[in-house]
Amino acid sequence: MNMGEQKRKEEKREESQFIFRRKNYKFMLIGIAFIVLGFILMAGGGSDDPTIFNPEIYSWRRIRLAPTFILIGFAIEIYAILLNPNKES
Repeated sequence: MNMGEQKRKEEKREESQFIFRRKNYKFMLIGIAFIVLGFILMAGGGSDDPTIFNPEIYSWRRIRLAPTFILIGFAIEIYAILLNPNKES
């Protein structure tokens, strides 16, 4: 085998590697779970009859808790993208 063939095989091996590692994907799934949970907490609170107002739409869960979960989820997603799994700690 000559040097050109070895170099091509190494380049091909490097191309097939993923950008993210298992640790990145774990944090991404955790972030997605937080975002989904936030949207689930935010759902509901409406009224079946449009002429009746339901004050439950302004509950603490929908106004404070759910958006906080969503923002935490986005922060975890950013961390998962920026995380370098190859770095030894």
